[in-house]
Amino acid sequence: MTGRSRRGVRFPHNNKHADGHTDGRRASFSDVSEEGSPGKPKAGGTLQNIDEKPPSEQEQQQSEYEKKKANFITRTFWTFVMIGGFFAALIMGHVYILVIITAIQIVSFKEVIAIANVPSRARDLQSTKSLNWYWLATTMYFLYGESVVYYLKHIVLVDKVLLPLATHHRFISFILYVFGFVFFVGSLKPGHLKFQFSQFAWTHMALFLIVVQAHFVMNNVLEGMIWFFLPAALVITNDIFAYICGITFGRTQLIKLSPKKTVEGFVGAWIMTVLFGIVLTNILLRSKYFICPATDLGANIFTGLECDPNPVFIPRTYSTPELFFLPPKYSLSITMSPMQIHTFFWASFASLIAPFGGFFASGLKRTFKIKDFGDSIPGHGGMTDRMDCQFIMGLFSFIYYHTFIAFKRSSVTHVMELAIMELTADEQFEVIKGVLKYLTNQGVVGPETPASFEQLLEASKVV
Repeated sequence: MTGRSRRGVRFPHNNKHADGHTDGRRASFSDVSEEGSPGKPKAGGTLQNIDEKPPSEQEQQQSEYEKKKANFITRTFWTFVMIGGFFAALIMGHVYILVIITAIQIVSFKEVIAIANVPSRARDLQSTKSLNWYWLATTMYFLYGESVVYYLKHIVLVDKVLLPLATHHRFISFILYVFGFVFFVGSLKPGHLKFQFSQFAWTHMALFLIVVQAHFVMNNVLEGMIWFFLPAALVITNDIFAYICGITFGRTQLIKLSPKKTVEGFVGAWIMTVLFGIVLTNILLRSKYFICPATDLGANIFTGLECDPNPVFIPRTYSTPELFFLPPKYSLSITMSPMQIHTFFWASFASLIAPFGGFFASGLKRTFKIKDFGDSIPGHGGMTDRMDCQFIMGLFSFIYYHTFIAFKRSSVTHVMELAIMELTADEQFEVIKGVLKYLTNQGVVGPETPASFEQLLEASKVV
């Protein structure tokens, strides 16, 4: 044999007989004729006369219109469903809002960890998927426990069963995390290490970006409904006005990650959100249901709440000093609540910073070449697609409130926490006797009350 290529050689099994069949094998899908028939002879030319016309341009446009129409109807319907459900929960009380936030963070967590999942690996490593949910449960136990201990001391600290859990809450949470960490290390398998460590890091990122930030949103609800509703409304308002101003005045692209975002829409939405926020704040501060902390979780918008308003809600008159271009002893003045001034900064953050949470989500979706995070909300995509800006806004609201707005003073629950967790039983009795003596001197209680308490204390010691 020579090294020359044997071009033009015809193998026997490729030779066809006169009847159209091949030698030595059956026709298969690899033997496709030009007309697309696998290995079959032409049937008398009857199929040659069929002319399959492609859809006309008008038919394609009609089909595209029908799809857009169906999507618009679905999107509009579920928009009203979400709005109706949100306001229904808002009216019914704080607990229902907390339930909605919990559901949102669970669904968003599920969507985020799913986009980095490799189905074939996940089937082989069921422990990895289970561990993701264990991390979620552990994190939620820690964060929810922190909120319960902080905001519901008057319930937790007087309960015999809950008191040990509250006292050792952080240690219990740490031990639960350690168990998960040990299980993760024990489940590592050669050949899957890169996938397992990627899932570990991805899960912790999702916990921080979604669950932790959602926890601060829940704290805002317990501090007062206004600290939850106002930031959420500002983000939604900004999104609406960014769309309106963008399609009306938009000319200059803002960021490459979102080609439809324009500078004109960005700035126009900021101005409109500030104006809307000031008006909305003026309405909300008239309702104690919105401005009072959630001391009664059974309250709703009809029963309301009672509290001493935070000074930030009380209107004040602001006057300018005497200026050289004004008449003598003449100044300009305006009466408004300090909260309306704070709303300017909140609206500015919702307009200028919070949208970057959406840009971050857009970049994440482009990385994994997906359009939406999921299909949790028909016509809208995933839950994360709707909440990407809300999480960072909620965290900002919590930090801003505790830095500039929170009314710092000792509360009954704070004093109870100190007395129960840091004093011995004898010291607690001394505190009670001191308080009773003070109340007697002030004429609040009769002089027999301290004596009765002394008798009760002696009787308990004898027993």
